[in-house]
Amino acid sequence: MKRISSRDNPFFKALRALVDDHREPRRRGETLIDGIHLLQTCIDRGVALRQIIVSTSGALHPSVIEILKHVDAEPLELTDALFRDVTGVTTPLGIAAVIGIPPVPVAALQGDVLMLDAVQDAGNVGTLLRTAAAAGVAEVMLGRGCAGAWTPRVLRAGQGAHFSLRISEQVDLLEHVEKFRGISVATVAQGGQPLYDTALTPRIAWLFGNEGAGLNAALVTAATTRVTIPMSAATESLNVAAAAAVCLFEAYRQRRLFGIAACDTAGITVGINTRGDPA
Repeated sequence: MKRISSRDNPFFKALRALVDDHREPRRRGETLIDGIHLLQTCIDRGVALRQIIVSTSGALHPSVIEILKHVDAEPLELTDALFRDVTGVTTPLGIAAVIGIPPVPVAALQGDVLMLDAVQDAGNVGTLLRTAAAAGVAEVMLGRGCAGAWTPRVLRAGQGAHFSLRISEQVDLLEHVEKFRGISVATVAQGGQPLYDTALTPRIAWLFGNEGAGLNAALVTAATTRVTIPMSAATESLNVAAAAAVCLFEAYRQRRLFGIAACDTAGITVGINTRGDPA
């Protein structure tokens, strides 16, 4: 196992450059994941690990030792300080890996779609991906201004959800909303039809907006109906990730109630004009 202890080492500099490129990791074609859970998820899903990195103390962790038994790539050992510098985690679990970013499948999916408009906080984006996967929404489109889906922070928050989803970035959301068949519904803080009185059993394209400004006005205009998430009068709005959980699982609940196993193709477009603080 090759050991690196200097910040001037070219391998270390390459790792730093990979982590620091928060704009378009997909352009590079690879990213960094860290933690035992994410590495195990990649192994289980057959995602190739291009480079394994362990910390000096992590190399002694029983779970890390077990994972290393099942990978072919030769590990690269970083001192604990350098490992923290690369991962950005104060108390990392001691193992990370460089992986290739899976290509976006060519064929469109037939189920629900989650569309994110300028959601900037990495924790929110990762949580939204994790919620989508849990609610059975397999396709996610990130519009311009969103945090990069494949950055380490978003991957960490997603906890493996990325590998269950079809993720597209830098998408023209308005174009896709206009092509989506069926009615469109934007949720607003006040004055809309209550979410729980809205039929959510057909196929849905959900739109969620920026943490501070909400959904882009053009996307709201493209919607034909508005929906409000009922909440206490003392609260103005929900965090975007919390709002997504409420909406996606309300649709999930309704489908279970009526015994609907999958969405039909009639289509409903649901636009979320919800604001909130970053998670």
